[in-house]
Amino acid sequence: MPLPDLYLASASPRRHELLLQIGLKVEIVSQSVEERPLNNESPENYVQRLALEKAQAGLLVLDECQQRPVLGADTAVVVDDRILGKPANAATALSMLEQLSGRTHRVLSSVAVVGKDNLGQDRVEVCLSQSRVSFRGVSEQERQAYWRTGEPADKAGAYGIQGLAAVFIERLEGSYSGVMGLPLFETSELLCRFGIKVLRESKD
Repeated sequence: MPLPDLYLASASPRRHELLLQIGLKVEIVSQSVEERPLNNESPENYVQRLALEKAQAGLLVLDECQQRPVLGADTAVVVDDRILGKPANAATALSMLEQLSGRTHRVLSSVAVVGKDNLGQDRVEVCLSQSRVSFRGVSEQERQAYWRTGEPADKAGAYGIQGLAAVFIERLEGSYSGVMGLPLFETSELLCRFGIKVLRESKD
């Protein structure tokens, strides 16, 4: 059975779909990693550390004969240097949406790729994408109606840019796919260092 182009250390269907979108053959090797910031850890360091830990955890479950690069990713919604994770319940989600209402926040999305490159050398590559997302004012009634759709429940910051929350977003500066959870420009650049080319001419 042919090997995939890479393994994805994430159970996120959105990340899987984004990799398929750019023509890659992907298999999932998701492993649980504790997602909690360390003391005094910046949001930037947090998402890069988690992306790398996820990729490394995925690599550990592969046999030698399965060795292909493993990609891990993490995304954080940041308001006033505070990370808004996935909401635990309705009250948390509504509070997050209230904090985002009428403001601009940052979305940090990190990608890590680990494993052997096309020359058989071990490589570790990590990158960070930062976007700025501006919400219009969102009323309490709208926030409650949005929660009832079920869309915010499993998303960082309690919203998905690719879904109904698009109507809240006045402006985006940065990577649309990065806000979704996987910045494709940066991802393709990292994969190229492992010999995985996306729409690139071969120099051979």
